[in-house]
Amino acid sequence: MKRIALLLAATAGVCSVPVQAQTTTLAAPTLTPRNDGVEVRAGAATMRITAMTDGLVRVRVAKNGAFAEDASWAVTAATRKQTAKVSAAPDGFTTASVRVRIGAGGAITFETLDGKIISADAAPVATDGKAFAISKTLPISEHFYGLGDKTQGLDRRGHGFVDWNTDAFGFSSADDPIYKSIPFFIGSGGAGGSYGILLDNTYRTWFDFGHRDAETLSFGGPDGPIDYYFIAGPSVAEVTRRYADLTGHAPLAPKWALGYQQSRYSYGSADEVRQIAARLRSDRVPTDVIWLDIGYQDRNRPFTTDAKTFPVLPKLATEMKADGIKLVAITDLHIAAVEQGYAPYQSGMKADAFIKNADGTPYVAPVWPGPSVFPDFTKTAARTWWGTQYKGFLDAGIAGFWNDMNEPAIFETPTKTMPLDTRHRIDSDDFAARITDHREAHNVYGMLNTRATFDGLLKLRPDERPFVMTRASYAGGQRYAVTWTGDNSATWDHLKLSVQQIINLGLSGFGYSAADVSGFAGGPSPDLLTRWTEIGAFTPVFRNHSATGTPRVEPWVDGPDHLAIRRRFIEERYRLMPYFYALADQNARFGDPIMRPVFYDYPAAATASCDQSMAFTLGKSLLIAPPPKPESPQTYDVCLPAGGWYDYWTGQRVGTPEPAAAGPIQSATQAVPTARTLGDRVTETPRLDYLPVFVRAGTILPRQPLVQSTSETPNGPLRLDVYPGADCLGTLYEDDGRTLAYTRRGYFRQTVRCTITPAGLSIDFAKPEGGFKPWWKTIAITVHGWNGTGLARTEGKQTAVVQDKAAGTSTLIVPPTTSARAFVVEGAPASAAISPTSAAAQ
Repeated sequence: MKRIALLLAATAGVCSVPVQAQTTTLAAPTLTPRNDGVEVRAGAATMRITAMTDGLVRVRVAKNGAFAEDASWAVTAATRKQTAKVSAAPDGFTTASVRVRIGAGGAITFETLDGKIISADAAPVATDGKAFAISKTLPISEHFYGLGDKTQGLDRRGHGFVDWNTDAFGFSSADDPIYKSIPFFIGSGGAGGSYGILLDNTYRTWFDFGHRDAETLSFGGPDGPIDYYFIAGPSVAEVTRRYADLTGHAPLAPKWALGYQQSRYSYGSADEVRQIAARLRSDRVPTDVIWLDIGYQDRNRPFTTDAKTFPVLPKLATEMKADGIKLVAITDLHIAAVEQGYAPYQSGMKADAFIKNADGTPYVAPVWPGPSVFPDFTKTAARTWWGTQYKGFLDAGIAGFWNDMNEPAIFETPTKTMPLDTRHRIDSDDFAARITDHREAHNVYGMLNTRATFDGLLKLRPDERPFVMTRASYAGGQRYAVTWTGDNSATWDHLKLSVQQIINLGLSGFGYSAADVSGFAGGPSPDLLTRWTEIGAFTPVFRNHSATGTPRVEPWVDGPDHLAIRRRFIEERYRLMPYFYALADQNARFGDPIMRPVFYDYPAAATASCDQSMAFTLGKSLLIAPPPKPESPQTYDVCLPAGGWYDYWTGQRVGTPEPAAAGPIQSATQAVPTARTLGDRVTETPRLDYLPVFVRAGTILPRQPLVQSTSETPNGPLRLDVYPGADCLGTLYEDDGRTLAYTRRGYFRQTVRCTITPAGLSIDFAKPEGGFKPWWKTIAITVHGWNGTGLARTEGKQTAVVQDKAAGTSTLIVPPTTSARAFVVEGAPASAAISPTSAAAQ
């Protein structure tokens, strides 16, 4: 019990409980069964534990005998009303997949149905007035992920964190807190499989993953509801998907959001924007977006433009659109407090839209425009007013918007934010109308800013997909905005950190996330910028951005050799656009991140012996393996998951081929490994012009001809690269790229599979879903590692196959199909690594 008292006293003086208060004998609980769970009385404590689905259990604890209001910014009312029927037990209940046991004092244990512990309380919930702490046992095998873009590496074990959205310019790889508060984490490696916990509390909550006590996982807060959701796996992927179901799926972004994006704080004039665009086009750097930071505004005032430097914004937007480039404009939330000549201030005051001091006067504080007021986004009417401010920019042709400084950031104050006693008026959703203070509203403020923007854009353009970028957010914020990791630095350390941050953001619901390529603060060396561009090409949102006063970091700045490398990787992203877009569709439907830790789809990778601190997968099919010490020329090993892999750049099988298997056609050649093999490892030697990328055997990878922006229709066939192996499949997805027609069957989705048979490789196209007609007129299917006869068959007809003996490929051109159809490419695997017999066994 002493441990619980120490936990309550931990983490920045959040709270304190006398040790003696926790040394009483724990009472046997009284359980009252419910159709969806159980109500527990343990001494003075009351708990309500309910099953929302078979694998999702909500735990609420009453403080001082009363449950907190059943309302949430993260979980919608409709979702919270979900229930699952349970089977009562003397010590708790079971669902179809989880057993919940209640022990002495109300301690909760979650188990699998066969008795394996998924997670167990180390002691009952401890309280001290309004403060509380929850403690759970911490097995030596467990590791932790999530919490958004927190620093200190991918794995949270051994660290402690505080959720308090903070303007953290110049943050280090160990600083905390920074910009976001996403109180959700995933535990993995325990006996009962992976699980997740969302602590739905917007106050300054804290999390300790064995930092103060190596045997205890703990979390809590100084105030607010004791309300958490327990998500059973057993895999990390299942936890992530269920968390998306709980807090909301990110909507499908416009396709241009997946293109290359050029930014700087700030491009100082419309002419400079034109010059940047012209250089991108003349250097043949595919680009979809140029960002406008605050330099385009009149005296840094949101929703204005500088009449001297950006005299006709609609004309600029029209010119850019004609060149295939969208404009995204920043709209910070601080409204300049000027009495005349600034419509947002006058209309906002009339709408009573701004936050107030404790004495009821408007809160005014300095930010970029000088003295400013701040919208009260917890108030529905204030969010509605905010959304109307975008009409002029939408009419001018601005395609997307950037909500920055929304922690909220305040100048000239040691806390970097507004006083804790400022007043917020909650009047929204299923919350009871009331006034609260900034302690409760702070962490959700940035998310509600983006909600106001998203809803406003949708109201003004009901069939257009809104694009909003945010710096600060809370759990569920993925419903309204994409995000980035904030004002990072131009260092090798921050390049490595960015990979880990984006992975954890993906596991925390934000499938669309980015880090400023090159680093925002400081100036990158040419090699750092090149390597960051290479890696950035495989991240969900790909934006080059840098601070005012720093060296320029556009792709061409370091000469033709660096430009050639950077351009090649940007081009490769555009060739992979059909794959990226299919992953975006998957994220919208299921919640799977676009960029993932290797162990997401390959759980055994979690215990691989290689240094995987920089490795990640793009979807399930591509494994990207940058050097774990990105600034070092030292060789390193890559641990490839079981099942077989190909080198993306050469198409050759990686590793030592298996002995030739009996089959209708014997192997004529063997794949040449692109790296020396060490069992399940390959050894790589870093080169600046090369980034190791591997393709899973069993992948059908869609690619397209090169374009200079997503607004350009590719000229040529859709390419399907087939890498034979077990569970061989790929997905084609297409829609119009910008409207919400995809929600009304205005899409094309088709699954393609391959199977090795005695007759050859059967490539099976399922009947497409949806009513959209995609751009491709023909499909070029290239089978890698394949010795063919030069023929393919479909519906009794023969089709010629072009063979490249040196590359070990067979290629055929086929028309698109609107019905189920199969093509059989005659032959056998070139390396005989997979035979018809072994494929069937798999």
